[in-house]
Amino acid sequence: MGSIAWVLSRLALAIGGMALFAAMIGVIWLDAQFEEPGVRHVPSLADELGAKRVLAIFAHPDDEQLVAALLSRAVEGGAEVFMITATAGEAGTQMPQVARQQELGIIRTAEVLKNGYALGLKAQEVWGMPDGGLERDVPFLALVTEIVKAFHRYEPDLVVTFWPESGASAHPDHMRMGLAAREAVRQFEGIHVYQGPRHVAYTLMPRGAMRSLGGERGAFVADNQPDPTHSMPGDTHLKQRGWDLRHSQRDYVAHAYGAPANVLYAFFDKEFYFVEEVGAE
Repeated sequence: MGSIAWVLSRLALAIGGMALFAAMIGVIWLDAQFEEPGVRHVPSLADELGAKRVLAIFAHPDDEQLVAALLSRAVEGGAEVFMITATAGEAGTQMPQVARQQELGIIRTAEVLKNGYALGLKAQEVWGMPDGGLERDVPFLALVTEIVKAFHRYEPDLVVTFWPESGASAHPDHMRMGLAAREAVRQFEGIHVYQGPRHVAYTLMPRGAMRSLGGERGAFVADNQPDPTHSMPGDTHLKQRGWDLRHSQRDYVAHAYGAPANVLYAFFDKEFYFVEEVGAE
């Protein structure tokens, strides 16, 4: 009996060792899905580009979570940072339910203003355009015109927005805002000293993770993104704080990604960008 017990104990140790090895391989594989090999990694994209005035242009009152590190590090580097959120997010799903649905836009507007203040933004605008209807209900040229007006108000040298062909999540509002921001940059005609933005930074998603974990929508995003030109630290504590500040969206990460925020950000710990120099051939 003693020899049988010894064999069983050794077998249990071997099985445990194999399980641990498999888990380690799984962690290494998962971590690799959130990388973009060969990309230029910088401490601060705004500093790298010499940006002193940054304008983020997004659709919903949580979109800035994707670029929280860029915005915060720009502030730390001495830049003035501003943000436009086109809609109040009134058509969103509450996670958890914290208010009457007809008042969700008010709640989410307050949440994005709170997070923007925590990130150090100098000013924010929430335009109140229809959530889910930027393509259907807002004339494209009218949207472009509003962004051009914002360029005159804030005089950014760096614009941060969605890549128009993927929108980070294939959301039509995201793609519309990215497209309108790109067109506004192209149409802008400088007056006096200010001649318009010098760079546009498009936020991108890690393509390996989108393809392997994101289903059909993730594959669409990955297939319609350019190769990133830059990455920077994700400062994931800022993103976790951003979700904590959002009572109506606190459980969004667990719902969307199937894992709590602290688990997701253990792997998704960088921000990726495609940077265009305005006027470059």
